[in-house]
Amino acid sequence: MVTGKIYLTGGIGSRRSGEAYGDKYELPNLTAYNETCAAIANIFWNQRMFLLHGDSKYFDVLERTLYNGMLSGISMTGDRFFYPNPLESEGDYNRSEWFGCSCCPSNISRFIPSVSGYIYATRADSLFVNLFIGSEGNVKIGIQDVNLKQQTNYPWDGDIRLTVNPEKPVTMTLCLRIPGWARNEVLPGGLYRFAQPSALSPSLMVNGKLRQLKIKNGYARITRTWKMGDIVELSLPMQVRKVLATDLIVDDRNKVALTRGPVVFCAEGVDNGGDLKSLVVPIAAPFKYTFDPGLLNGVGTLTGNVEKLSGDGDNRPITKRPSSLVLRPYYAWNHRGAGKMMVWFDIMNKK
Repeated sequence: MVTGKIYLTGGIGSRRSGEAYGDKYELPNLTAYNETCAAIANIFWNQRMFLLHGDSKYFDVLERTLYNGMLSGISMTGDRFFYPNPLESEGDYNRSEWFGCSCCPSNISRFIPSVSGYIYATRADSLFVNLFIGSEGNVKIGIQDVNLKQQTNYPWDGDIRLTVNPEKPVTMTLCLRIPGWARNEVLPGGLYRFAQPSALSPSLMVNGKLRQLKIKNGYARITRTWKMGDIVELSLPMQVRKVLATDLIVDDRNKVALTRGPVVFCAEGVDNGGDLKSLVVPIAAPFKYTFDPGLLNGVGTLTGNVEKLSGDGDNRPITKRPSSLVLRPYYAWNHRGAGKMMVWFDIMNKK
């Protein structure tokens, strides 16, 4: 799946006919099926694979799907749903109130209340922190009760503060997932890569003292005797990153997508004058991130300078002029009426 049949959003199942995966690298954007139920199943599967193997790569897939390919399946009002989740729209697709075969709404209604159970996990004397969500959890390490409080504004920023409160001092290993995107890996499997590697690295402090990251299977591991009130601070570098796909994915050749942390961004016609396909993204163009608290319940926004092409190359010569591009999180699209949407954009100066 991860080496040939997964979308950047974590969506799976590209064919509408038979709700099927399709051939390897068959990942069209406009006609992508990406059923919401399949995204939820992808989460279920990867969580169980993590429980079996203890490797963070499964949660890298799970997290990407959670914030993108699954979350797009439900409206912010909670009463409208996507069945398929394409990565491109001509403006003729909307969420629906219900379906004749309404598996997606019912799957969402049972999945969302279960998210808290994905944040933490234990094995023997190890406590795993898999998702960065403001929360408070109680776990057992052996016979010892441990309370863990997590404070964060993730995924909008990468600062995570954990307060460890064992009932009595306890020796255990705290395992903090260092997401693949923070280690220059878009997703496991090699289908996608960052256009430029990041020089920034995660940092870790315990009780205000900087600690060297000792990473195994994608987890920074801290083994010590923990006492009431110990503080762990993890900082993940949040940057706007351009993503390229392997050339084996025909539909994404010579195209670029934009991400920040685990969030995939898209452009909608409502923010960009209606037309999207005439916009070309220079590979070196910088994009600025801002948070807009007044839009769509509060969302991150990317803005950058691009080129707008005009002409058909036949009767009218192709010309280009400077333009701008505004992107919002993919999960939040289609909340301002039906309109055009794109995740992947033509690029200039590909290297």
